[in-house]
Amino acid sequence: MLRARYRRIILFFARILFSIILWDVFLPRIGFAKWSRNTRSERYRKIAARYRSLAIQMGGVLIKVGQFLSARVDVLPAEITTELSGLQDEVPSESFDDIQKVFVAEFGMPILAKYTEFDPVPLAAASLGQAHLAKINLNNDKARELEAANLDDDLKQSIDYSVVVKIQRPGIEKIIATDLAAIRTVGSWIKRYPPIRKRANIPGLIAEFTRTLYEELDYLAEGRNAETFAMNFSANPGILVPKIVWSHTTKRVLTLQNVWGIKITDYDEITSAGIDKTEVAARLLDTYLKQIFEDGFFHADPHPGNLFVMPITQTGEQSSPNHSWKLTFIDFGMVGRMRPEIRDGLRELLIGIGLQDASRVIKSYQILGILLPGADISILEKANAEIFKRFWGRSLDEFSNINMDEVQAFVYEFREILYSMPFQLPQDLMFLGRAVGILSGMCSGLDPKINVFEHLGPFTQKLIAQEAKHDWNYWVNEAGEIARKMIALPIHADSVLTKLERGEIIVRDPQLSENVKKLEKTVSKAIGGLIFVAFLLGSIQLSVTDQETLTWVLRIAALASLLWIIIKR
Repeated sequence: MLRARYRRIILFFARILFSIILWDVFLPRIGFAKWSRNTRSERYRKIAARYRSLAIQMGGVLIKVGQFLSARVDVLPAEITTELSGLQDEVPSESFDDIQKVFVAEFGMPILAKYTEFDPVPLAAASLGQAHLAKINLNNDKARELEAANLDDDLKQSIDYSVVVKIQRPGIEKIIATDLAAIRTVGSWIKRYPPIRKRANIPGLIAEFTRTLYEELDYLAEGRNAETFAMNFSANPGILVPKIVWSHTTKRVLTLQNVWGIKITDYDEITSAGIDKTEVAARLLDTYLKQIFEDGFFHADPHPGNLFVMPITQTGEQSSPNHSWKLTFIDFGMVGRMRPEIRDGLRELLIGIGLQDASRVIKSYQILGILLPGADISILEKANAEIFKRFWGRSLDEFSNINMDEVQAFVYEFREILYSMPFQLPQDLMFLGRAVGILSGMCSGLDPKINVFEHLGPFTQKLIAQEAKHDWNYWVNEAGEIARKMIALPIHADSVLTKLERGEIIVRDPQLSENVKKLEKTVSKAIGGLIFVAFLLGSIQLSVTDQETLTWVLRIAALASLLWIIIKR
């Protein structure tokens, strides 16, 4: 382990955590909430700027974390995402000599003995490796295998084919091992906070992240992932995946078809190319719906450096009104695979949302393991039904400009859920949540008015039709569910009437519960205040009589009671 690197990362996160605890937890509790709010924007910007500087200097896993945060424009403040956005392009590159040493170790020959041309200046630098433009000499048949090229056999029998070569950074294994050790240490601090420990298995999440990160170091696995993804979208001419040149690929060197296009966040360039950004957002969203709900295999690292828009004219193909451009995916080192039960839960979730069926949504939560044991299912179902009623059909732009009075009314009505927060984060869904989070930010950047519900509706109908067509159990289960409800209805009614006769019906009034809690807190603080005053007056009396020892004892007791009152707030 690189100990100096480890200590630097640990100290950085320690300072951040201390700052957050001081400004956002402690100061608001002692009456400085307004000061905390007014300085929050600038504080977060400075934290993001310091993190960006550290990540650029040190690289490794820190770059990946920063890239993820920079894409969350739908959740994080602009001060953070703007500062971190440069991490998509500012990753420093390795020297050509160091990169060539890695290549020689893999192939036993210098780079130019394997490629006819190789640009020593990297096309792009990433956290684990960097990409270079190159050319390889292929015969016409081999070139056709990689791309549908219109070659004239009479003119020449071979072609210098344009490729991109990814080569890992030297010593990246030690850097990753050090960064992960630091993350595990920071994770051990965070999991001591009860609300986090209750809702997330921090060691499990870090273990899943570690497994996937080491998979990214295997370029042979990345090549196989790219071919799986391409096969899943082989019937979709609007999706482009680079083909792998296996003769020039090893575990640490990957050679693939050059498919560079317009970066998906270069909005002005996309528009200049005559491509509608709303269509790009729609295709991107529909593509992920298919990956997640049909294939069970998804690109888990869709940050802007891995997604491009390529006009058809660049590929030499005939364009058509519906396919004048291609959505291009690269970098398949981080992919997600979903177990059958996870896929079943996600399909149930999508169908529940598409049909606005709150009970099916809650059922999907249970299948996915999102709910904590003992969660109040009835109030969760009621809250989901109210969400459908109030917010269904709105675009991302409408959500970002939603009336705060409406939000406050919803929060007040269901504050019991927000207080208990009966949710947990299963580690199986960590990378799906990461991908969906980045996707949400990119779609809203391309088209703030995109309506997710408009895309969910047709996809839901498709899933239901497929399920009903190919599985008679669907109809049997649906009929059985209806029958069970019909049979249980008289029984439930009789039970309610019996309890009503016995006086066993308990009415739960959230307003009353809230008022009781407030009263308990007021009484508790009043008692604490009396104890504080008693100790303070006692210390003053003893100070007058020159009894210094007892005076200090009572002063300490008064201070302890004051801190207890602050903490109780």
